[in-house]
Order: sequence, then structure tokens, then C-alpha cells
Amino acid sequence: MRIFIACLGTETNTFSPLPTGLATYQETGLFHGDATHRPATFFSDPLHVWRSEAEAAGHTVIEGLCAFAQPAGRTIRRVYEDLRDELLGALKAALPVDIVLINMHGAMAAEGYDDCEGDLLERARAIVGPGVVIGGELDLHCHLTEKMRRSATVLHTYKEYPHTDVRARAHDLFRLCRDAAEGRTRPVMAMRPCRMISMWRTSNPPIARFVAAMKAREGKDGILAVSFGHGFPWGDVPDVGAKVLVVADGDAAKADALAAELAAELWRERETMRPETLSIDAALDQAIAAPRGPVVLADVADNAGGGAPSDATFVLERILARKITNVVSGLYWDPVAVRFCEEAGEGATLDLRVGGKCGPDSGKPVDLRATVRRIVPEAMQTFGTSKNGIGTAVWITASGIDLVLNTVRTQIFHPDAFTQLGIDPGRVKIIVVKSTQHFYAGFAPIAAEVLYVSAPGAITPDFAAIPYRIFTAPYWPKVADPWAAAR
Repeated sequence: MRIFIACLGTETNTFSPLPTGLATYQETGLFHGDATHRPATFFSDPLHVWRSEAEAAGHTVIEGLCAFAQPAGRTIRRVYEDLRDELLGALKAALPVDIVLINMHGAMAAEGYDDCEGDLLERARAIVGPGVVIGGELDLHCHLTEKMRRSATVLHTYKEYPHTDVRARAHDLFRLCRDAAEGRTRPVMAMRPCRMISMWRTSNPPIARFVAAMKAREGKDGILAVSFGHGFPWGDVPDVGAKVLVVADGDAAKADALAAELAAELWRERETMRPETLSIDAALDQAIAAPRGPVVLADVADNAGGGAPSDATFVLERILARKITNVVSGLYWDPVAVRFCEEAGEGATLDLRVGGKCGPDSGKPVDLRATVRRIVPEAMQTFGTSKNGIGTAVWITASGIDLVLNTVRTQIFHPDAFTQLGIDPGRVKIIVVKSTQHFYAGFAPIAAEVLYVSAPGAITPDFAAIPYRIFTAPYWPKVADPWAAAR
């Protein structure tokens, strides 16, 4: 068989002040047909899996574009159209093909396009025709749309948050699409909305049990795959919100029945699965009172992985105002401050203005008398099995706390973002991470406790207060019973 593989995606926060242009794709990951000949990143990992699986079975692989951008605002129209057209042009040149596999996100929006994945899949379908298998791997924070479902043969999302199962789902998708292309199965997909907008941390027992039960349904009684698309709350598009998607073997009614059953279960359990957050001071009080550390505080509203700037100072200001010490925090995206530290050099002490540079959601800049402890160019951090760049990283100390500044905007995934600089996060009382949940896999093993902080920022955890304009449907928790409100 001839198998075409490619990637195009980002997670679009339509409320973010940061535009997503070509430079962001280049900085995050932009490869023109050779991603699998370079070290795997979080975004290119599925392509590595698909090439390995295909070549091991003797199939021919044709590789197209691999482009992914750190989440921010809408992608500039010409940038999206150029990248999309490059991918589709390579697909057209590869014809005939038996399978098309595309790694996407599912919550990508561009200027003039609310559903980039639907647009891409629809155009790919027009090129290859109705008989070719098209498979799409999606982040679980996706907007599942009818155009996506209609255009693809199989859509399959991650099941875990943090996303520790990207490679596993890539293996699943390859198997599902191979079986369909070889005529062993006839996939049909059904979706059911949950009319909920929230976050589901699959490391927590209530949703973890649901995910385990969801997995247990796969491969039995004609059910090929089950996905729970959590949705991405900060994308103001028509299809935002949680949905269940089921792939069955030739039986659309069976797929729809299971999707409805699982969506109903999520609705019944909505309160037990609601994420808990604390105010800044309540979280700091609890961390200080803890018998031992480190206590990890997640600054969930300043997560670059959700489109936030990652330079907010709200938590830092309270730590300084309360004169709390024995704290390490990062990553603060501040190329200007990093440049000053590089100019001063390791060991230097200087007056440094940190953070607060990207607008009201970033807070005010913080002025510190800081000492530069270590500078690491081309620093990396671990996520799953991949290594991901964070640019130049700088460790500074000021007022009894340690901060890590960097030049490539990204959330923090793993303690090695600190340890490569010489910081031992296991020895401090409080660790403040700029991440919503992806930090958990790396930091939970060293944490005495994990707390989620509801600070101001670009991705507010108050889901009822998100100022949607395009999305108008009733949803929980803004409406107690959105099902009745929709009638």
C-alpha cells in the first residue's frame, strides 16, 4: 500500500492577544517532508509511529508537510492557506494512495476559518475520492465538527490529559486505517454533544474511571474506537464543547447508541468531575502550611499551551509581597530579560524587569534585583518520549526565590526544565509551574501535593464567564440545564 503522512495544527485561543504567524510555526516545528528524519517532538511523534509501522509491513510512505505552532490567537489567513495548500499539493503529487494519515489538533482556527481541520479534511477528500481511507489523530481538546466527521474515515483523539498517550493513539489509528483499507472493517462514526464546557484532568479518579471504561468498550461487539473530545473552552467557534465520538464496524446505529450512552454518563457525573481551583492566597497558605514539600502550584491561567503569554506576574507578585521564600517558578517567557542576563553574564547581579509585557492578562512587570546563576542556550525539556526546545533558559535568584526565564514560549512539562540549569526542585517548599495539566506527569512523582491556582490570565478557569460571541448555544456550567434551555 501507499500511505501518505502529514501534520498541520495548533490550538487556537481566540481570546489570546498573540497572533499566530509563520514565525511561530517555524519556532515550534515546521518540516517540509523530512520530519521523520529528525528527532521526534511532541508534534511529529505520530508521523514517526506511522512511518515505522508502515515500513515494517513493507508499505510505501510518502511524507508531506509537518507544521505545528505553539497555541496563541488565530493563524494569519495567508499562513494557514499556504501551509494547507503545501500539504494538499504533496498529497495530490503522491497519488494514487491507499491511506492518508494526518496529525492535527482539532481546535485550529485561522482568519476566515473557524474549522481548519474540517476545511483540510474536506479538501483532502476531494483530492483522493471516496474510496481512500483518511485518518486523523486529534488532541482531546478538539472541536469535533460534522465536516470533520463527514470527510474522514476515522478520527481518533488522545484519551489522557496530560497527553501521555500520543504514540499509543497513533498506533491505534494506523491499525484502524490499515484494517479499513484492507477491507477487514468498514468504519462508521457517530458523535454526541455533552453541552458542557469544562476541563477534565484524567489523572483524577472520577474521570480516570470513565476513561478506563471507555477503553474497555473498544474492540468488542463491533466497536472499533471511542473518543471523548473534551473541547477547548477558549476557542470562540460554533462547535466548542465536549463531545463523544464512537467508531463502529459498519453499524451507525450502534455507534450512535454508545455515543449517547457515554455522553449521558458524563452529564450525570459532571459535578464529581468538575476541576477544583484555589485563589492565589489560599493556595499559598495551603502550601506554606503543608508539613513537607515540594507543593506544586499550577498557574493554570498563564499556560502557553492554551494560548497564554506565559509572562503573567500575578502569582509572583503575591509571593514577593508576602515575602515567601524557598520557591522555584517557571517558565517565564521573557526574551528581553533573557537578553539582559546574557549581556550581564553568569554571576552578575543587575536590576531586571520581568514579565508583564503582553497586555492586561500578563499583569504588571516586576522589578527585581536579580543574580544570574546559569545560562543554557538551546535548552530542552522532556514530554513523554520526546525532547522539546525552550530556547535559551536563564536561572535567576531574587528575594529568596528562583525563577527560570526563557526565549521560546512554551508551558513547562518536566522537572528537567529546572534541573538542566542546576536547580533541584525536589529540595524547595513550593514549585510554581505555568501549565494547566501537562506538568502533572513530570512533577507528580516529586510533589508532596499538587494545587491548581485560579489567578487572572488569558485562560480563565471560570468557564461560565468566558465571553463568547460566535458560540451562542446554552452550556453547563453557565446554564444549569442546557438541554431544557435549547428546547
